[in-house]
This record gives sequence, structure tokens and C-alpha cells, in this order.
Amino acid sequence: MSEVDPLLKYREQHKHRLNYMPWLYWSLKPKNRGWAEAWQQEYQDYLQAMETVEIGKNCFISPLAHIFAEPGRKIVIGDNSFIAADCTLHGPLDIGSEVAINHHCILDGGRVGIKLHDQVRIAAYCHLYAFDHGVDLEMPIYQQPVRSQGIEIEKDVWLGAHVGIKDGIHIGAHAVVGMNSMVTKNIEARSIVAGNPAKFIRYRD
Repeated sequence: MSEVDPLLKYREQHKHRLNYMPWLYWSLKPKNRGWAEAWQQEYQDYLQAMETVEIGKNCFISPLAHIFAEPGRKIVIGDNSFIAADCTLHGPLDIGSEVAINHHCILDGGRVGIKLHDQVRIAAYCHLYAFDHGVDLEMPIYQQPVRSQGIEIEKDVWLGAHVGIKDGIHIGAHAVVGMNSMVTKNIEARSIVAGNPAKFIRYRD
């Protein structure tokens, strides 16, 4: 076997780790930073050639994420943001700087889109859907018109793991949504909410 085989195996495992824990990308040692940046540049160039995607500086996007942005459904990703493995993103999406989207999240912008302001942190398995079906009994649900009002999440919001956000929701800056919550109403700035449906607990300050 080649002398470089153990190194290559380690590198593949390191990539696998980064796919699911992207925050480690920014603390890589210099000996790993070079190949990691080249790996990311190659994938991000490919993604921008294949989809209607605009990627900022110093981002990490897992090649194991599923990113779809056909014309008219653009995805913009701000500087220093990351998207982990097994996420599914469908535009239109406007993602700010220093945004974290952890593994197995689903963001679908519907027609109007999802806007994530700077420093939004989204834990694993969150689902954000900026569209909804009608529920009239006169016809099957799949045949009914689909509405889209959009979702907006302001700066420094933290969504805990397994949070769901329905269409039309606005979450104010610095809010926190507890794990396993379903957000069905707008959330005030600086508030902490939790539950299904999510209810106010207290303000952060």
C-alpha cells in the first residue's frame, strides 16, 4: 500500500466530520486548512455553476446537503455561514452572514421566500416551510391552491433542535425557540418560547 493511504483515509474521515460539525472548519490547523479550503472552493464553484446560488466569503457548505435554486428561486448565502450535511434547501432563500444551519434541516422558500438575518442559529432537524395548502373539503388537498406568505427570522435568533416554522411567521431579533416547538404565531424580539404550539415563557433580558 502507498505510504499516503493512511493520510488520505484520515482526510476522508475529517471531511465526514466537517460535513456534520461544520463549525470545526474555522478552527482547523494550518496543515488541514489548505486542503479543506480547496475542497470547499471546488464544491462551491460547482454549486454556483449548477444552481442559481450566490455564496459569500469564508463559507462552509457540505457536499452532502441538497441545495436547489432554479431560476426565480435564488439562494443567497452571506459571509461566514455554514450549511451542514443532509439539509434540503429550496429557494428563494436569503441567508445572512454568520448563519448556522445544522444537519437534517429543511428550508423551502415557497414562492415568497425565507429570509434569515445575520447570526441566526438553526439546530438540527428544524423544518421551515414558506408555503401552505388549502384544506377545502370540496377537493383533495393536493389539488388545492398553494399559498406563500414567506418567513422572516431576524438577527441573533436561536431555533432549538426539531423546531417547525409555518408559513407567514416573523420572529423578532434575539428570540429563542425551545426544542421540539411548533411556531404558529409571530414571536416578539428577545422572547423565549417553547411548546406545540409555541408559547411565551419569558424575555431574555
